[in-house]
Amino acid sequence: MNGSTGGDGGPDSQVVAVGRVGKAHGIRGDAFVEPWTDAPDERFSPGARLSTEPADRGPLTVESARQHSGKLVVHFAGVDDRNAIEALRGTVLLVPASARPPIEDPDEFYDTDLIGLNVRTVDGQALGPVTDVLHSPAGSLLAIDVAGREVLVPFRTEFVPTVDLAAGIAEVDPPDGLLEL
Repeated sequence: MNGSTGGDGGPDSQVVAVGRVGKAHGIRGDAFVEPWTDAPDERFSPGARLSTEPADRGPLTVESARQHSGKLVVHFAGVDDRNAIEALRGTVLLVPASARPPIEDPDEFYDTDLIGLNVRTVDGQALGPVTDVLHSPAGSLLAIDVAGREVLVPFRTEFVPTVDLAAGIAEVDPPDGLLEL
């Protein structure tokens, strides 16, 4: 669902990326922001405080946000001219992972919760960690590091029957030959 960046591993230090500052819009410090969230109205509401990567560019507080030609335009408090906002271009905007709303569907997961899970086959063969979650029109894929080689497994129940976030594992039942590709 969302992109991510990790903290030091503690639950309070985990952060997720919710967007990236793009090019300036006008001369008063507004910028286009590429939202990486299902809830841009919530994440970029006035008063929202966002950590940044690189960290020395923030935190930033949203002063206002609006749509312009189908794109999100944000003004951050204290960033009041074109040069100041251009200096923030490319900055990744972050929120604590704990600020994400809970997912009610037991078959839905945040991408960031899947990355790092240890993967094994249903018969117990250890494969390696999930390194990424890729999204395509055909569906999501788990990228798994199997002995230094990336293997993509469709993230569908018939191929990934078990995801246990508390135990930090995902079990896969790959189609014949998939692990040999």
